[in-house]
Amino acid sequence: MTSQLPKLVATSVVRGSEKGQSHGGVYLIDFAEQRVEQKIDWNTGDIDFAGRGWDRGLRGIEFTDDAIWIAASDELFCYSPDFELIDSYRNEYLRHCHEICRRDNLLFLTSTGFDSILAFDLHQRVFVWGLYISKNGHEWVGQAFDPRTRGGPDFVNSYHLNMVRVDKDGLSFSGLNTQALLALSSDLSVSEICSLPRGCHNAMPFQQGILLNDTAADVVRFVSRSDNQIAVSVPTFPVEELEFRGVDDSRIARQGFGRGLCVIDDRLIAAGSSPSTVSIIDIEKGKRLTAANLTMDIRNAIHGLECWPENW
Repeated sequence: MTSQLPKLVATSVVRGSEKGQSHGGVYLIDFAEQRVEQKIDWNTGDIDFAGRGWDRGLRGIEFTDDAIWIAASDELFCYSPDFELIDSYRNEYLRHCHEICRRDNLLFLTSTGFDSILAFDLHQRVFVWGLYISKNGHEWVGQAFDPRTRGGPDFVNSYHLNMVRVDKDGLSFSGLNTQALLALSSDLSVSEICSLPRGCHNAMPFQQGILLNDTAADVVRFVSRSDNQIAVSVPTFPVEELEFRGVDDSRIARQGFGRGLCVIDDRLIAAGSSPSTVSIIDIEKGKRLTAANLTMDIRNAIHGLECWPENW
C-alpha cells in the first residue's frame, strides 16, 4: 500500500500569529518516501491583523501544465513548479478566498467575503466573471456580475462560501452557512444537490455520493445516495503535547478542526486537520491508513490539499 501513496502539496494558515511570525506555508508531503519539505514560508508584512485567521496563510491550490496557482485571502499567486513566484493578481471582489478549482482555461475561486464565485481566465490572466449568491425566502438566487467593473455585490459574507468544484457535470459550491451543496445551471439558476451540516468544509460529489469534512463533528464523512454513511474521526493528540494551547478561547484555534480534502483515487482520499496534519483515508473501508503531522502548534491548520502532478 505504501508504494501507492501519493505526493501531496498542502497549504496551511496560522490563527493568532503576530507580525514578524509565520502565517503558514506550502508543504510537499511524500508519503511513499516519508518526507516533508516546506517550500514557502508565508510571512508577508502586509497581512490584515483585524481578525483571527482572516488574511493569514495560503489557501486553495490548482495546477496548469507549467504552473502552480495558490490563493491567499485577496490575491491569486502563480508559481513555477519549483515554487519561484511568477506573478500575482488581485481584484476588488476577491476577499477571504478559500478554495479554488480549474476547468480548462478558467480558474474558479470562492470570494467568501462577497458571497461570490469568481472566474479567472488563465489565458488572459484577468478576472472575467462573477456570481453573487443570495437567498429569496427558500429559493437560492445567482446573479452574474463583471468583476472588472463597478457595481458588483457588497461585502457581506452571509454564507461563508468555502468550497467550489467544477467537473463534467457542472459547478457546485457550498459554505459554512449554506447548509446545502449547491449547483449552478447554465441559466444561472441555483439548486440544492443535498443538505449539509452547518459548519462543514470541502463538500464535493464523490463515488455516487457526497464527501465532506464535517468540521463540527470532527469527522471526514461520506454519504452515499442510498444514505449509507461512513465517518472517519479526525486525529487528535494528547493535550500536553500541543503548543500554544489556550491562545484562543473562541474554539477557532483548536485541535481536530478538519479542513482540506482531496481525492487520490476511487477509494483513497487525503484530509487535513489541526494542528497541521494530513491523513490518508481508505473511504471504502472507513479507515485511516497513515498520517503526517507537520507541527504541534495548535494555531497551525491545513487549508488546501492537492495531489502533486505525476509528471513533475
